[in-house]
Amino acid sequence: MIILIQIISSIMIPVMILGICLFGYLRGIRVYETFVEGAKEGLMAAARIAPYLIAMFVAIGMFRSSGALPFIAKLLAPIVSLLGMPPELLPLMIIRPLSATGSLGALVDIFKTHGPDSPIGMMASMIQSSCETTFYVVTIYFGAVGIKKVRHTLALGIMADILAIIGSVLIYNHLRAW
Repeated sequence: MIILIQIISSIMIPVMILGICLFGYLRGIRVYETFVEGAKEGLMAAARIAPYLIAMFVAIGMFRSSGALPFIAKLLAPIVSLLGMPPELLPLMIIRPLSATGSLGALVDIFKTHGPDSPIGMMASMIQSSCETTFYVVTIYFGAVGIKKVRHTLALGIMADILAIIGSVLIYNHLRAW
């Protein structure tokens, strides 16, 4: 059974590509030319969003290097404790809207320190899975189409992240008590 699954998984992508090309050909679509045109559009979109992406990465790098994260975490610790949220989750909570990779690193640190099955590990998993990388999404998607006025979207995205964090903590605490 395992050998059959390995064989199927190794041929699945080439079969899909071949199937799509054959389907397009049978429908009268000039497959190669269409592919090349799509590749050109993809490269142009990448060139359009590159400055926004670079600016975002520079800003995230400056934030991480500045030492502001521990300072902000210390300021917010009393507030999050009132919600029943361990202060150890603050780095994850702050980094998640900025960077998926950075928040994954914070999640791994929490797992190493407290364990994935600990209350902190479970809350961290819920936060990681329920929040979005708001700043990244706004930067990339809005930059790709040239939208410059993002304040309402950004405000709503941050509000959604905050509600997702609070909801994660409240749901976990409720389920734990139940």
